[in-house]
Amino acid sequence: MSVPMRNTVSPLPFFPLEKVLLPMLVVTMLSGVTQTAISQPALKFEQYKLDNGMTIILYEDHSAPLAAAMVMYHVGSKNEKVKRTGFAHLFEHMMFQGSQHVADEAHFKLLQEVGANVNGSTTEDRTNYFEVVPSNHLELALYLESDRMGFLLPAMTQEKLDNQRDVVKNERRQRVDNVPYGTAGERIAAALYPAGHPYSWPVIGFMEDLSAAKLEDVMEFFRVYYAPSNANLVIGGDFDPKQVKAWVEKYFGPFPKGTSIERPPKKNVALKEEKRMVLEDKVQLPRLYLTWPSASINTREDAVRDVLADILSSGKNSRLYKVLVYEKQIAQSVNASQSGSEIAGEFSITVTAKPGKTLTEMQTVVDEEIARLLKEGVTQREIQKSINNKEAQLINSRQTVLGVVNLLATYQTLTGDANNINREFDRYKDVTPEEVLAEAKKVLTQNKVVLSVVPEGKPELAAEPKSLPKKENVE
Repeated sequence: MSVPMRNTVSPLPFFPLEKVLLPMLVVTMLSGVTQTAISQPALKFEQYKLDNGMTIILYEDHSAPLAAAMVMYHVGSKNEKVKRTGFAHLFEHMMFQGSQHVADEAHFKLLQEVGANVNGSTTEDRTNYFEVVPSNHLELALYLESDRMGFLLPAMTQEKLDNQRDVVKNERRQRVDNVPYGTAGERIAAALYPAGHPYSWPVIGFMEDLSAAKLEDVMEFFRVYYAPSNANLVIGGDFDPKQVKAWVEKYFGPFPKGTSIERPPKKNVALKEEKRMVLEDKVQLPRLYLTWPSASINTREDAVRDVLADILSSGKNSRLYKVLVYEKQIAQSVNASQSGSEIAGEFSITVTAKPGKTLTEMQTVVDEEIARLLKEGVTQREIQKSINNKEAQLINSRQTVLGVVNLLATYQTLTGDANNINREFDRYKDVTPEEVLAEAKKVLTQNKVVLSVVPEGKPELAAEPKSLPKKENVE
């Protein structure tokens, strides 16, 4: 799924994962251009619900004596409120601090002693926790996930909250406030989305909101969003399904369902005018960010715009890379991306200038290349190159049991249908040059956010205002 997330934060680094072989691709010919299609069979899994509404998905893979368990809660930073940001990520930390029957810090310790890979992460739309363990320790992973789902609050204290609040604040300092270009993302989000939009604040939250969080606020957040009916448990790997079902019922079945949740609706946005900002930062090279409102995940528009992003910047022969980095040699790097999230999306182009170059030069070339694309269109060969990349990415995403488990959990959580894992490539089927051009006109002729990040004391390196051709001139 093309769901690159704008802000994803986790307490620990991820570790290398186990690998398994997957079927190869077959090649056919169409209109003189090599066409590739996935030949692997549909991925098979079993799905059912507990009486409390918790969704269970079982995926068997006996190629290695490993098992992965992931609990994905349908809660992220978009479920927070203004002045109460950062709760979802803060809770990710709190979930590792012990529960009623598991001592403080014991969650990591017990799993690391059996050689497990364990972590969690938070995005705008979901929070997940996972363990990859030797198969004979799967029950331990399920027990630990169960205890913190059902018995976290009795072990929660003001001391733990204060401790983890300080950890998150320090994480923000290390990853955002004291990192070159670190605050660019949240500045763009605040400009792109109207005040109060669920994507207008960062996943990690603001310092003042973290400071203001009270113990009862955090506990109420848990009561609402960490209920079984708001969770999906996916288990993959080498296990006996009959035994696993018995464990799942034993450890998760007795929990009450939880209250109904009012979810933010899809909120695509449109800017009334172009927004331009300049940020002087402790950076060596100026960087230009261009961001347009775009499509949400799991849509045809999301897929076609993903292809458009590849045509612009994926590979040395892509439109923007070729002219900015290779031919003119004025940019250090360039990247275009379509980032679809659950209720909205963004299309962005980011260019880092070479020393001595200005962001006005960067934007001039980007504007020229966009105008040329809108006038002349794209080729079927460019589309096919992108499709080939998508096929490779799809295969790579399934190379580990954890990768499959994560995809199943993500599809179930964000689209309501885990079987979309077997339909993902349908969204990219039969993409034509005409369709790519139509989507390019829809997204790239809208008003956008332009952020220039320049070295301190050098505002003259920022991009000067310059508009794209009017929409009627490019259709």
